[in-house]
Amino acid sequence: MLAVLLGSFVTPDSFGQFNRKTIKKNNKRIATFTGKKHFGREHIYSGFGFSVNALNYYGDLSPLPSKFSTDISFTKPALGMSFFHRFGPRYTLVGQFMYGTLKGSDAESAKKSGSDPYDFRQVRNLSFRNRIKEISLVAVFDLFENDGTYISRVKWTPYAFIGIAAFLQNPQAQAPKTYLDGSPDPKAGQWVDLQPLGTEGQHSTLQPTDVNYGIKPYSLLQVAIPFGAGARFRLNEVLDLWADVGFRYTFTDYLDDVSKNYVNLNEIKDPLAQALSYRSNEIPNPGLPTHVETITVNGKPSQVTIINGYGSEYKTNIRGHSASKDIYMVTSVKITYILGATFHKAKFR
Repeated sequence: MLAVLLGSFVTPDSFGQFNRKTIKKNNKRIATFTGKKHFGREHIYSGFGFSVNALNYYGDLSPLPSKFSTDISFTKPALGMSFFHRFGPRYTLVGQFMYGTLKGSDAESAKKSGSDPYDFRQVRNLSFRNRIKEISLVAVFDLFENDGTYISRVKWTPYAFIGIAAFLQNPQAQAPKTYLDGSPDPKAGQWVDLQPLGTEGQHSTLQPTDVNYGIKPYSLLQVAIPFGAGARFRLNEVLDLWADVGFRYTFTDYLDDVSKNYVNLNEIKDPLAQALSYRSNEIPNPGLPTHVETITVNGKPSQVTIINGYGSEYKTNIRGHSASKDIYMVTSVKITYILGATFHKAKFR
């Protein structure tokens, strides 16, 4: 009798409603289930991503004589492609290729410091651009761990990273209108490669008594240490947004083709290399003391006026500061996609 009474109240509609609620509840549990506190093989996943980056340069052509000085107006874009492999609750390996440009200019960036009426960098008047092709491998360490599958990964987490990078560089500068003797430069305005020219005497016949004696042409293939921090945000089951700021500590001081002292211009045989080594003659007369030197340009002796402290080989004629290596900063926004995703939301009729 009791069974008949209960059966009259439990209708097929009520069973359907009960089943829908149960399915939704179970599906929610599956989505948030972290399993046992053990990161097993089934929790490992990989993916790829695309990034938009901003590059900034720190070096001899920065606005101020400080390792932390950079010219924000010279921020340049870069694009990147990456592949990542998550192998632990907090650990991810990321490999990336990036292509971008670094740039610096004394004329546009130099700022006066101290009581000197003329800033050293303004009178030096050097400039460059450097197109970077970088391959990096970094280890990413999350603050919040994830012991479950990619489906149940945390909504967001701060992270830090460090690794190793190799990059191809090619410092360039725009050729001046004339050589040092005043004759026209046929490459005027063109971007020319600086490394083959040896603007600091790398290809000259310097003697042991010369200031820059022993320096060799720098390599276009360099190594850097990438490090930085950021945050990752889960967008949906398979997409993440990464945002970070990182630095590349390099082992070269020639991202800008500037490192040591001025060299005796007679030791540089190429007239274009001479003109790109000493560019103070291109600025309006700053009213500083000068002297006249006899320089062989295109095989002919010429009288060239040199600003004291620039363009001649004396120990006090510093062109750059070799004690500090160049650095570049990478600000990155990246979208990544998880490969092999099989999770699908339950459908209800």
